Amino acid sequence: MNESASGNSGAAPAAGPTEPRSAIVIGTGMIGTSVALALRECGRPVWLHDRDAESVRLAAGLGAGSPLLADGAPAGPVDIAVLAVPPGAIAAELRAAQERNLARCYTDVASVKELPLRQARDLGCDLRSYVPGHPLSGRERSGPAAARADLFLGRPWVICPLAENDADAIVLVTGLSAACRAQPVQISVTEHDQWVALVSHAPHVVAAAMAARLEQAAPGALGLAGQGLRDTTRVAAGNPGMWLQILTGNAGPTSQVLRAVAADLQHAATALDQVGAGDEQAVKELAELLDRGSAGVARIPGKRGGPARDFAIVQVIIPDRPGELARLFQAADEAGINIEDVGIEHSPGLPVGVAELSVKPDAVAQLSAALAAGGWPVRR
Repeated sequence: MNESASGNSGAAPAAGPTEPRSAIVIGTGMIGTSVALALRECGRPVWLHDRDAESVRLAAGLGAGSPLLADGAPAGPVDIAVLAVPPGAIAAELRAAQERNLARCYTDVASVKELPLRQARDLGCDLRSYVPGHPLSGRERSGPAAARADLFLGRPWVICPLAENDADAIVLVTGLSAACRAQPVQISVTEHDQWVALVSHAPHVVAAAMAARLEQAAPGALGLAGQGLRDTTRVAAGNPGMWLQILTGNAGPTSQVLRAVAADLQHAATALDQVGAGDEQAVKELAELLDRGSAGVARIPGKRGGPARDFAIVQVIIPDRPGELARLFQAADEAGINIEDVGIEHSPGLPVGVAELSVKPDAVAQLSAALAAGGWPVRR
């Protein structure tokens, strides 16, 4: 597919003062293809490369860009090359791309930063043009078919400037995050790996450990599973091979967080043993852990990195048939109510489910009335 056939015809709109005007994406998985789609939505020419030719064809077919030619982009070096490959492959891909002079600057999207940077130094890569990056957004699905142009909308995009970096390279990588409609956040590579261990890598292991308890569970027990279990284990469905690379690449910081979590869990298990023996102090210790957990959740920022907000939940019983969610959202839109978040609780064995709509507290009455008028049973 050529560039004019990928969903943006005519002259490209003028680039913003900091946004890259052209790009190469190396690695057409879900993240790389999403970056390419976001740039194509802005009208930027994008060229795609992956060792899996079929992946490139699929990404190009989705409108993410054109396959990269053997001698590079037709007009010479592009503004930015995005390395959307596993952490352990970044350094080698960076060196190969720099040797081919594919771009003015280079960045990556890996969720580990110190490992690829160390390897890039060892390989003698030019660090003046390489600015490590990491958009904190993803899905449990993988591959180009799971890509979305709006995947990064309002999400943090970490940028880790290096002492060796040219100022222009930092500007272009920051512009890339803006073009993808993300929120740029500048921190060091060390801070990055420590912080994502806490908010991403260790939680994945905790989810996997809980999900592993289900492997031999009785079918009857799993039939009782509610949204709490689904929420707790959701991320464990991620690609195990990819997560193995991430965890081994950030082993030290992740281990520290897991040891602290394990200590809390061991303390809770001991307290529960003592509760069974009538120890009232153990009950207080359990309550303290639950209170700490509630306080921790309250510190998680709200949408677009803003302050955490308390939303009210409106529960709506919906038939399990096509079009019901669309009809529900349409009713909320006509009532002028913004749905901040949505969850769905299925009723086993019944042709209905419960949609839990998160809205501002002052919108509850208006939304409830609108939905009730539309024929939906509503619970607050």
